[in-house]
Amino acid sequence: MISRKFLLVISLLFSFGFAASAQQDSIPLSTVIQKTAKFQSSYPIEKVYLHLDKPYYAVGDTIWFKAYLTVEKHQPSGLSGVVYVDIINSQDSVMDNLRLPVRNGFANGNITLTGDTYKQGSYRIRAYTNWMRNFDSAYFYDHTINVGNAIDKQVNAFITYKSSAKKGTVKVDADILYKDPSNNPYANKRVNWQLMKNGDPINKGSGKTDDKGHLLVDIPENDPANITSGLLLTAIDMGDRKTVSNSFSLKGAVTGYDVQFFPESGQLTNGVRTKIAFKAINSRGLGVDVTGNITDDQGTVIANFTTAHLGMGIFAISPEAGKVYTANVTFPDGSKATYRLPRVQAMGIGISLSSPDADNLAVKVSANELFLQRKQNKSFYLVAQSGGVVYYAAQTVMQNLVYTATIPKSKFPTGIVQFTLFSSGGYALCERIAFIQHNDQLNLTLKTDKPSYTTRQSVHLSVLAKNNTTPVVGSFSVAVLDDTSVPSNEDSESTILSNLLLTSDLKGYIEKPNYYFNKPDQEKQDNLDILMLTQGYRRFSYEDILADKLPQIFVAPETGIEVSGILRTTTGLPVGKANIRLRVPDKNFSAETTTDPSGNFKFSNVVVMDTSKISLSARNNVNSKNLVINVNGELYQKIDKNPNVPDEIVNIDSAMQPYLENARKQYQNSRVLKEVVIKSTKFEKKPSHNDFGTFSGLPAQADHEISGDQLKDCPLLINCLSTMAFGLTFVDNNFYITRDYNAGKRVPVQIYVGSMPVDVNFLASISGAEVASVEIFLTDGVSGINRMNQTNGVLVINKKVIKKEKITLAQLQSLIPKQNDITFGIQGYNKAKEFYMPKYDVTKASSLGADLRNTIYWNPKIITDKNGVASFSFFNSDARGSYRAVIEGLDADGNLGRYVLHYTVK
Repeated sequence: MISRKFLLVISLLFSFGFAASAQQDSIPLSTVIQKTAKFQSSYPIEKVYLHLDKPYYAVGDTIWFKAYLTVEKHQPSGLSGVVYVDIINSQDSVMDNLRLPVRNGFANGNITLTGDTYKQGSYRIRAYTNWMRNFDSAYFYDHTINVGNAIDKQVNAFITYKSSAKKGTVKVDADILYKDPSNNPYANKRVNWQLMKNGDPINKGSGKTDDKGHLLVDIPENDPANITSGLLLTAIDMGDRKTVSNSFSLKGAVTGYDVQFFPESGQLTNGVRTKIAFKAINSRGLGVDVTGNITDDQGTVIANFTTAHLGMGIFAISPEAGKVYTANVTFPDGSKATYRLPRVQAMGIGISLSSPDADNLAVKVSANELFLQRKQNKSFYLVAQSGGVVYYAAQTVMQNLVYTATIPKSKFPTGIVQFTLFSSGGYALCERIAFIQHNDQLNLTLKTDKPSYTTRQSVHLSVLAKNNTTPVVGSFSVAVLDDTSVPSNEDSESTILSNLLLTSDLKGYIEKPNYYFNKPDQEKQDNLDILMLTQGYRRFSYEDILADKLPQIFVAPETGIEVSGILRTTTGLPVGKANIRLRVPDKNFSAETTTDPSGNFKFSNVVVMDTSKISLSARNNVNSKNLVINVNGELYQKIDKNPNVPDEIVNIDSAMQPYLENARKQYQNSRVLKEVVIKSTKFEKKPSHNDFGTFSGLPAQADHEISGDQLKDCPLLINCLSTMAFGLTFVDNNFYITRDYNAGKRVPVQIYVGSMPVDVNFLASISGAEVASVEIFLTDGVSGINRMNQTNGVLVINKKVIKKEKITLAQLQSLIPKQNDITFGIQGYNKAKEFYMPKYDVTKASSLGADLRNTIYWNPKIITDKNGVASFSFFNSDARGSYRAVIEGLDADGNLGRYVLHYTVK
């Protein structure tokens, strides 16, 4: 059971004019505090952070990672025993889904970027727990990685864009440079191109590269949305009837800028001087430097502004009611634009924060005359919380225009603090978030045993972890990289500090998050405060808490793998007090349970690895031939849009050139023989919905079926299904049952690939050659799929599976499904591989071949002892130059630590 500690520091600000004789409030301040504390204890905030071994990868690499699960003040979580890790491509399709067991708040795993599955491009790594599914997915761990390809690669391509706007349309000119791996241009080569959107061509054309390898692609005028949401596909003719294809995202192809303005406390109030932050970005979502001024409706300049950091800046004005304020902005290319500031409110009150010194926070509550007249002698509350814990609360009676107070920062933990001003009725009038930086992270260090090293020499590193001066027991992960082949920008890194303290609590994209934690100084503190004014924060809603509007819990914290379902008769009635037996054939494991009065059954903490088969039997019951086992389907997290699109790299070949060059040498050095597969023509069991427990309640036979032979020449499955799915109508990117659609019932069909629910867009990534059959069910039988998913009908796509063993009697019998004895696949725990570490007894490169590793060492299980000490050893590669060792982790009290050590190999 997880322990929870609540630190409640309630301070009454007598400088705010607190009056004991104030009128009776409709909601006492104590109620706000108590309800907040109750909410935090009932709905703890769980976070996941992944420490990855590298900032980017190549096809063929393995991604090594450690998961840190935390609650409350970043303490290791005891809430969840399972963590999920997805890797998602730029078309929002899940490429891999891992289920990992969590021990004491930690897990580790790996993902191999096989050439058959992964191509060059941008991917997302997303991590979450079942408990986190109950809340906003914007707070999942979500990190973009870029993957290059150096295996058998003939063509490197680089693209640049120019755009021009004309009456609601935009014209884009793309310049693509083609080179071979030796940097020689591909001259006079024919290239065909297509502009694609949602799998459909919008424009197409062809051309020839010039003497320097350049191809100019003239994309005709089109709607800006069609271009920025599309892909440019090219195919260069290499001769001998061979072509090489490349794809380029056009998200940043259209030149454009945008500026947003954020008044402190959320509004401009007549007569109240207000700070206004702004954020200027380009079409890719990255910050740009701008200058400008603010003018009133008479054209008088009342303020000037310029960016301070990554497109963000701040200025202040004293707004007047009835006046209109305009921002006149000049962008980096000299273009200009005007923006209307928010309308000035005739009445209002707001919070302003500042840091007069390193130890204190100055709070200023300002109202205007009209607000004071109408709210005089009314009570107001100021509450500050961090991570759901109230650390500060005060109340006052409105008798003056301005109230000020100085609050010691020591009252708050490091991280985001939300200040909210309430009316006496519990209505949140305004809020302001601030970042408290105590620089109180763990004193974490790495120390080498030598001042420098040679190639292939053994390196011994010592770890020392202290909280101030007190040694701590902690859990850490270490990655050692070759700086030359894996150069990085420390400001752009996603670290345990930038994630758990900053990005995990904010919505939207944050550019270079570790900038604020990498050698922090006063300038970075000031820029961090501007970020607080421009970034969305909605993790904590007082309106819902005070109204007792609590979040709906769909899934409980998951302590292990669970297999559950319901037992019914063939007529659909639930069967209580019946015996259910579970078997895991691979492990020679079995267990039994009894259904409850409603027919439900559940097996908890089932330990299975990878994709395993599980059998459930209800045969040990009276009249068992008339029983049907329905298994509850596994949850699949829906895919939201990537919040970190600006981190995607278009020209990967050039941006990752040192890394990909090293990867190419690794591949050439490995001398891998191409595999020869000898196929037999043994009996192959036909895949069907009966292979999955999720569909055990569906009718045994589908209403309609499309065979794989009918689809074998189909390049995109979605295009063929839209016309071949008998009984279904394809409209507005959804399938509907034709008879119901014509009768006015517009409820879409639920689509599955195997047992995984998908949307229609997923089918654009499947070719007909991959499909064994498509089954169409116009009803869902007793499966409950329609009820659970709010759908009408089921479409099951069975992908081909090659079996190479002879059919047995048992296999023949399995072709006839038994509803009271079912076998189905389940996603078990993914087993983490061990990181390979060579051991050298000699240092002659020729004796063992070149060692070109770029991840020199990875260890997710560094544990310091009671003296705060740990150590580890490894061997260098053949690379000379600077190596980088990165250690991250935390102790049992939630104190975070990160340290980067550079050492030299000669």
